[in-house]
Amino acid sequence: MSNPKKVTQKPDTAFDPSGLSTKKENKKLGKLYVWELPVRIFHWLNALAIVVLMITGIFIGKPFVSASIQEEASFSFLMGWVRYIHFFAAFVFSGNLLVRLYWVYKGNSYATSNPFKKIFWVEAWETVKYYLFLPNKKTHTIGHNTLAQFSYWVFIGLGSIVMMLTGYYMYFEPQFDSSFWGIGAFFSYVGILFGGDSFSVRSWHHIVSWGFMIFIVVHIYMSFREDWLSRNGTLSSIVTGYKTEKVHENQKKENHSEGDKSA
Repeated sequence: MSNPKKVTQKPDTAFDPSGLSTKKENKKLGKLYVWELPVRIFHWLNALAIVVLMITGIFIGKPFVSASIQEEASFSFLMGWVRYIHFFAAFVFSGNLLVRLYWVYKGNSYATSNPFKKIFWVEAWETVKYYLFLPNKKTHTIGHNTLAQFSYWVFIGLGSIVMMLTGYYMYFEPQFDSSFWGIGAFFSYVGILFGGDSFSVRSWHHIVSWGFMIFIVVHIYMSFREDWLSRNGTLSSIVTGYKTEKVHENQKKENHSEGDKSA
């Protein structure tokens, strides 16, 4: 009767981004503090602002509700109130984005992103191949992978700038010179960037808003997908800040103390 084989647990193998070398690391599952409080506040405030902007924006473009009593529009002021809510949500959206851009440089390693580095695009391409079921050297990322980061730069970054420029153009139009100590005069030049007339500016605002809607659907799907496949608490982490990952014991202690301070 042969002796049963002794099974030893192999340490995790971590690949470097180039995929050319490996190193062995002994890690255990533990709670890792990933999303700091400012990041979580930004996420939910941004989500709320975008939903309000979409609903009110669609109503402004094509009203789907009318006043219960058919009378002079100024009596119910329905469109006026919808516009006020749209403007207020736009101000919240703009201020929230500025804080998040600041936190890209101020926050922890999971809150930062640098698309100007070569490794960013190398890892993004490996992630694309991973989602296309092609041979790849994609590394596990605790925060957002580089492809997700790229999508945020395009939609939450560039897309938000386009929405704000075109939105404030329409807000100040047509009295650019008499608005907020001359701030409106600055946005009068936005028309030059987006076609030179009011219709073109509105068209850009409309098209990019639909891009946001598509982004939201994909974002929610990918979040559920990652949570289901990785079983690391991706969905709950945007509320608590913590993910379940393989970490060193000393790293676990450091992150718990950091989380207690930030959360």
